[in-house]
Amino acid sequence: MTTVGHSGEDSEPGTYASPACFIHEVDPNYFGLASDTASGQRDNIIRWRKNERKRLIDQRLAISNEKRSNRAQHIGARLDMLLPDLAGISVSLYWPFRGEPDLRGWAAAIRARGATCALPVVVENNAPLTFRLWRTGEPLALGVWNIPIPADSAEVVPDVVIASVVGFDQQGYRLGYGGGFYDRTFAALTKKPRAVGVGYSQAAIATIYPLRHDIPMDVIVTEKGVVERPAS
Repeated sequence: MTTVGHSGEDSEPGTYASPACFIHEVDPNYFGLASDTASGQRDNIIRWRKNERKRLIDQRLAISNEKRSNRAQHIGARLDMLLPDLAGISVSLYWPFRGEPDLRGWAAAIRARGATCALPVVVENNAPLTFRLWRTGEPLALGVWNIPIPADSAEVVPDVVIASVVGFDQQGYRLGYGGGFYDRTFAALTKKPRAVGVGYSQAAIATIYPLRHDIPMDVIVTEKGVVERPAS
């Protein structure tokens, strides 16, 4: 916020998966995430998420390239208002995939203002993400599943993690691709970074039917506005 060195269903060439979003339609138990509901109810939620995920991705892929670019610019402008001073701050982003907002231009702009950028890296299935520095002009290597990652960069713990959303609700819960990597990562970090979801406004849904392993984002940013997670 993601397949293997091609643009998938997206018509835009040269786009890749963000590491946390590569594995689709996976039961969280496979990745060591806790189950907290009766099996029948939980299975229904997983099934519903799979169908909703497909619907939302199909809807997103139907957006024209011109509109995607325009919406990404608006999202970048809202991120600037939300995060006005990033000098000296480490920000993890994602590599755009399947019609996700392309924030690579925004990443270049915040680097110029003194931010440090990183990309998430999948180490193994049943493990949190790690994050590697991502500098302009430095080579990318193909990591697990041929996902591009910084080739020789040091690991960092980001202050801000920006993750794409397939869907989101007003409670700040993010519907991703089903791998559970961000949830596991946030749960494992001693100091939780500021978690910012980004997506198009049409990705809003009433609820993702959160399970115990789901960790809400602090804020969701779309081209039309900002959704703050309600205070606990």
